[in-house]
Amino acid sequence: MTAKKYFPIALFIGLQAAVLQAIDQAICAGIVPLFAGGGWISFQAWAVYFMGGCTVKNGVRAMIGYVIGMVASIAIIFCGGQLGALGFWAMPLVLLVLVPIILYLDIAPEMINFVPAVFVGAGVFFGIMSYIPGATFGNAFISEGIYALIGLVFGWLTITFRGWYEAKYVNK
Repeated sequence: MTAKKYFPIALFIGLQAAVLQAIDQAICAGIVPLFAGGGWISFQAWAVYFMGGCTVKNGVRAMIGYVIGMVASIAIIFCGGQLGALGFWAMPLVLLVLVPIILYLDIAPEMINFVPAVFVGAGVFFGIMSYIPGATFGNAFISEGIYALIGLVFGWLTITFRGWYEAKYVNK
């Protein structure tokens, strides 16, 4: 594909990024009652859509992975708190037990076995709980879920536009 023919694709993705930023700024301005500054979650989820294979089915698998990751994070944080008397070793011990269990998703039925999305979802949840003042399990779960869904939809839009454009203007 030539640079000239690729330009509309690049411009469309740039437009999507601008819209995503505007959505995040609207949320940060309090127009939508979520925690502020979660646009980075949408950008990660957008990439997870591509990592998952760029299909609606795999987008759904990614969202399921995000949810499983958030639930796993809650379990890890809760169990770590219960073992707080162990001090430094509380969280490593919890991870030693729970991560192998989570990894069994690798051999689970197809719709719940997208382990990379589970780890991204868990990592984002830990980030929110660690660095967003006033974060609770509830508002972190809802906010991450909404931002992840937005990012997955943007991934779908990217692929849908690109497929349409290439079929109509490039691969004729």
